[in-house]
Amino acid sequence: MPALPLDPARERLLLVTLAAIQFAHILDFMVMMPLGPILMRELAIDAHQFGLLVSSYTFTAALAGIPMAMVADRFERKRMLLTMFALFGLATLACALATDYATLLWARGVAGAFGGVLGALVQTMVGDLIPFERRGRASGVLMSAFSVSTVAGVPLSLFLANAFGWRSPFLLIAALTLIVLLVGVRQLPLMRGHLPSATTDETTRAHPLAAMAVVLRDANHWRAFAFMGLAIFSGFTVIPYITIYATANVGIAQADIPYLYLAGGCATFFTARWIGRRTDAWGKVRTYRRVAIFSLLPLFVQTHLSASPLWLMIACTTVFFILVPGRMVPVMAIMTSAAQPRLRGTFMAINASVQNLCSGLAAYLGGWLIVMENGKVVGYGNVGLLAMGMTLVAMLFAGTIRLHAVPPAPTFTPAAAPDT
Repeated sequence: MPALPLDPARERLLLVTLAAIQFAHILDFMVMMPLGPILMRELAIDAHQFGLLVSSYTFTAALAGIPMAMVADRFERKRMLLTMFALFGLATLACALATDYATLLWARGVAGAFGGVLGALVQTMVGDLIPFERRGRASGVLMSAFSVSTVAGVPLSLFLANAFGWRSPFLLIAALTLIVLLVGVRQLPLMRGHLPSATTDETTRAHPLAAMAVVLRDANHWRAFAFMGLAIFSGFTVIPYITIYATANVGIAQADIPYLYLAGGCATFFTARWIGRRTDAWGKVRTYRRVAIFSLLPLFVQTHLSASPLWLMIACTTVFFILVPGRMVPVMAIMTSAAQPRLRGTFMAINASVQNLCSGLAAYLGGWLIVMENGKVVGYGNVGLLAMGMTLVAMLFAGTIRLHAVPPAPTFTPAAAPDT
C-alpha cells in the first residue's frame, strides 16, 4: 500500500512502544550486574565466573546477529521484532527456573541469543521511520529506557532479590515481556517497504549472504563497526563491576546499592533526552566528542574511589551514569545514519553482533584484570585507565564515518489495521 506520513502523535507512540521493548531487554541485561554480590554468594562463584555470566549473554547475542543479518531485510519488521521478543521472554523465564550456576549460564546464553538482536531491530525501525534530523532525539527517547530501568527496574529487582531470592527479578522481567508484547501487537505498524515485493533492489532478492557481502564491502561500514567496538570497550570494561567494587572497596552496604541506580536513573531520564536534542542541534559526531571528553573524569573517579560515605558514592555514580552510558545516544544516532539506507536492517544486525561481542569481551577483560584479595577488588583502577584510553581513540575515530542523511520513504499500515 502507499506510504503514509508519520505524524507527531504516531511518532511518539511508536517510540514509546519501542522504548518499552528496549526497557525489558536492557533490564534483563543490567540486572545481572548489581546482582553480582548476591550471585557470587548464593552460587559460590568468583569474579571471573560472574564475568562469564555477564559475557555469556553478549557472546550468544553476537553469534545470533550473524543469521539475523542474513534475514533482517527479508521479513516484515514488526513480526520479526515481536517473535524475537517473545522468545526472549521465554528464555528469561528459564533463567528464573535455573537450579545451579551451569544451568543459569546456559539460560543466560539463550536469553542473549534472542534479546541481543532486539536492539538492532528497534534501531532499524527507527532508521526506517524517523527522519535524519530527528534521529538524535529518537535515540534519546530509546536511551531513556536505560534510565527507567535504573530508576525503577534495577532497584525493584534488587529489592525482590534481597527479599525473595535472585530468581524473582527474572520472573518480573518475563511477566513484563508478556505485557509489552501484547501492547506491541496492537501498536506497532506493519513495515513491508523494504521487502523484495516492494522494491526492485536486486540485493534483497539475491542469496541471503548477498546483503551481508554488500554491507561488508563498504569501507564506511567497517569504520562504523570499529567505532562501535571502541565505544563499547571504553565503558563496558568498567560498568559490570561497579557494584562489586562499591561493596568491597568503597564500603557501600548491599542494601544501599539500589540508591545508586535510583539516583543515576532519575538523572539520566532527563539528560539522555537532552543529549538527544543536542545531537540533532550540534551534530552527531560533535556531540559524541563533547560528552566523551567530559566522561573521562567519572571513569577515573569511579575506578579509583576509596572508602567513602554513601552520599559521595551516589554523587559519583550519578555523574558516571549521565556521561558514560549517555555517550551511547550520539553513538547510536551515528550508527543508524552510517548505514546505506537500503541495507539498514542487515547493517544493524551486524552492528548488534559487533556491539554484543565487544560487550562480552570487554566484560571478560575487565573481570580478568581484577582480582579479589582479602575481600578487596584489586586492579580496577587499571581497568578505568584502559577505558579512558579507549575513549580518546573513539573520539578520534568518530570523525572518519560518513553519515547518510536521506532515509527511504516508509511503507507501513496503520496500527489499527489487522495484522495480516
